[in-house]
Amino acid sequence: MTQSAEQTNGMRAELDRLLQSNGIKIGQAQRRRIDWLVERFGAPLMRDSDFAGADSGVIIVAEPPSGAGAELLFRALHGGLVVVIPFGENPVFDFLKSKLTEFGTVGSCGADGPHELWWGGIEWPALGPHNASPVARPRVISCYPRGGDESAILRLKRTLAMFELEFDVEPIASAHTNGLHCVEKAEFLLRMWHSYREPLLFVEADAVLRRPPLLPASLDCDFALHKWNRWEMSARTIYLGRSTATEALLETWHQLATFYPAVWEGYLLDQAWSLTSSQLPLDTVWLPRSYHALTGEFGARRAAIIHDLPATTADLGPDPTIAADLRGPRRAGRTGARESLIVIKSPVTSSEGVAVILRDLQSSDARTVAASIEALTTAFTSDCGGFGQFELSLCPWQDDVTIAREAATMAKCRVLEIAAGQKIPVDLFGSLARHKSAAGSPS
Repeated sequence: MTQSAEQTNGMRAELDRLLQSNGIKIGQAQRRRIDWLVERFGAPLMRDSDFAGADSGVIIVAEPPSGAGAELLFRALHGGLVVVIPFGENPVFDFLKSKLTEFGTVGSCGADGPHELWWGGIEWPALGPHNASPVARPRVISCYPRGGDESAILRLKRTLAMFELEFDVEPIASAHTNGLHCVEKAEFLLRMWHSYREPLLFVEADAVLRRPPLLPASLDCDFALHKWNRWEMSARTIYLGRSTATEALLETWHQLATFYPAVWEGYLLDQAWSLTSSQLPLDTVWLPRSYHALTGEFGARRAAIIHDLPATTADLGPDPTIAADLRGPRRAGRTGARESLIVIKSPVTSSEGVAVILRDLQSSDARTVAASIEALTTAFTSDCGGFGQFELSLCPWQDDVTIAREAATMAKCRVLEIAAGQKIPVDLFGSLARHKSAAGSPS
């Protein structure tokens, strides 16, 4: 849809009113994404409003619907409507998410927006030239082992030239001629990111492009990729925007690949995404299957990018049991219970950190959990108590609490367990530090 400047300003004013009146706290990067959605999909509406006859709009879901409510919401949606969940970190929204197609997430924005923003809908919208973002066309990059088969490389180059896309396809010196190590690929992407100013789209050298891959750039995000079975991240198609968060993600992925060279690249990219999202408002888009189709599968003819893999479930990583605990959270586009939702560094130079475990989520409503998250982050930024870093993990179950506590203790963090809904004093961390000083030893 097209909008005048007056209409856009009016919708943004309505969005301001809805967020304020419903007590929804979001950060600058998250607000930027919702503004983008409002400009393209239309007026914002809360879920409990009547949108049955609306041709377009942005539906904000701040409370998880019941099973029947989720089904009714699903049936009322169509391609002109998009759903936004401002408390996307909470697992109580997972059931609703499972019924929808996830489009993207925006990570925590510090104390100003300590939640994960999730957005999705029924199907990927057709973003035409009239409502695409005014961003540069991506430079396509790829790499392959030096001395390998050049036929696929020549085909890729010819296709990119036909689509009039700028590209760099380079041979890389590698110990293996049938593939690259993760650290080699991550190093290449980081080097390319520093070499150019436009967004980058990495594709494997054996990929076939059927049409110009412009969707990621039109979405104006920091990072985009496809997830196998909605949970396992693939490093075969990667879009890289131009932001500090993108650079941090690449550097983290490269460091992890250097430290753990034997671990599969998709899992390391998954961990880099989680670490970056907890510290920076990483704006992620989950690419549709048309950007990661397989040779011979149904729908490949309509795909933008086809990878030279068999159309089976056999190629889902070298170990199908890897990261089993992450499958549920990744299907819901969020960090997991044992990972940090948010990491905040204080202005104090200190090697000591404090790890807060927020528990009893399953017995608390979404607003209560959100209020606890906001109270904890506000308390730390108001008085850090001399701690150099604050980490917050959401743990619905006792097993999660135990493992999160053990991990924090191993990292030599001060550990604090808080129940959702528990009163959080503003001087919580200052009093914690004073208690420790009086006791003379850490707990």
